[in-house]
This record gives sequence, C-alpha cells and structure tokens, in this order.
Amino acid sequence: MRIAYRLLVSIPLPTVRRLSLYLREAEAMLAGGMRTVSSSSLSDRLGVTDAQIRRDLGYLGVRGRPGIGYRLSGLIKRLRSTLGVDRSRNVALIGAGRIGRALMAYPSFAARGFRIVAVFDVDRALVGASIDGHVVQPLAKLDELIEEALIEMAIIAVPAEAAQEVATRLESCGVSALLNFAPCRLSVQVPVVDVDLVSSLEELASMVTEVPDH
Repeated sequence: MRIAYRLLVSIPLPTVRRLSLYLREAEAMLAGGMRTVSSSSLSDRLGVTDAQIRRDLGYLGVRGRPGIGYRLSGLIKRLRSTLGVDRSRNVALIGAGRIGRALMAYPSFAARGFRIVAVFDVDRALVGASIDGHVVQPLAKLDELIEEALIEMAIIAVPAEAAQEVATRLESCGVSALLNFAPCRLSVQVPVVDVDLVSSLEELASMVTEVPDH
C-alpha cells in the first residue's frame, strides 16, 4: 500500500524550517499563559527579523492584527496543519545500533506525534531483543509490517553501504518520506532529509577556528 504525501511546494525550505521554530516558540508562549504575540516579540526571541516573520507567515495566509499581533491558538493550529504535525504519524526505524537506540529513547518524537512503531535490523544478536519497549524485527519482515502498521515515514540509521538498498526497499513498500542518518546521499523519489552529524560538527569547528595570516 502506498500512502499519499504532500510537499509544501509553494513554501521555500528555509521558510519551512523557520515555521518549525515559530511553532515551538508559539506553543511555549501559550503554555506560559500568553494569548497573542507580535512579530517583533517573536523576532526578539528567535533572532529572525519581524519583516521575515511576517513574510513567512504570509505563506500560510496568516495576518496579524494591528495592536494585537497573532492569536497564538489560531497561529499554532495553522502552523501544525501546514507542517503536517496536526496528527500522529507512524514511523519505522531501520537500524538498532547506537544511533538507533538513541532515537528510540528520544522522548520528543512521541511528543510531536511521531510514533516509532517498528524497529528493524539484520544483526541476529539484536533481532528479537527488546529495546526501550520495541522488539527488534528482522529486515525480512519489512514489507509486511510497513503495510500492517500503516507506516508513513522511516528513519534510516544503518551503515552507508547498506543505506541505498534500505531506502529503495522502503520506497517500494510505500513509505512516503525518509530521515537519513547514514553518511551518504540517497537516490529515491520520496522526500529525504539528511542528518550528517560529522559534517555539522565540521561546520561548527570551522566557525571557531582561527585562520592563520599568510
């Protein structure tokens, strides 16, 4: 079974990333007792210009009211709907190694509606083991469980040499989007977000490295 998915084709990716920041901040404000927020207040908290915030929210058709700003409850509802986090989504995790174990134990996934409902590995020492409440399944059962559990998204946490084969198989099973922790680029038709921890650390190191004068 293939589950339909949608892309925010009319919204630039940098804006989508900022919308996620706005959502978290708006939820924190509402939990703190606030009912409205201005673009300038969001700007002060997030370091994004208020003009940029207004442009970003304009993609959603959201307009603040003069002297009032944005009503947080309505803003949160619109942000959740746009980002597709207004309902729970079933997720498969491929790879129960160190990264996979850390992801299984990460509480924010469930809090944001991303439910890891199936974990797979090829290591016989791991298959059948219970880790953070998940029984590791053999990769041979991937097709069966993807359909049975109505899994829409998958996280790839396998070595680079195995990642493409896993991604291709997930796509053929009907998985609609992939989060890739393997240090390689994947060739598939579904959306992929790459998480390259080493590259991120290298980028960070370059920011604090003094370049010698020549």
